[in-house]
Amino acid sequence: MSIHGHEVLHMMEGNNYTESSLFSAIKNKFGENAVFHTCSKSNMNAEQLIAFLKAKGKFKPSVAHKSEFTVDNKKICKH
Repeated sequence: MSIHGHEVLHMMEGNNYTESSLFSAIKNKFGENAVFHTCSKSNMNAEQLIAFLKAKGKFKPSVAHKSEFTVDNKKICKH
C-alpha cells in the first residue's frame, strides 16, 4: 500500500527537522519499507519523497533553528 505525501507533510506540522531527522521520523511512523506517492509521482521511498518535496518547495526554514526546516502549510494541496 502506498502512502500519500500529504501524510508526511501533515506529520511535519508544528515540528522542525533536518533531512536526517525527517528521514528517521518517516521511518518510525510509516515503517522502514514504506512506499509513497504524491499527486504527480509514485513509487518513492522516504529519501526520494524528501528530495521530491524539497524540490517542490514544500519546506520552509525554521524560525527557531536556522539549520532546520518545517512544512510550508501554504504549499500543502487541499484535496
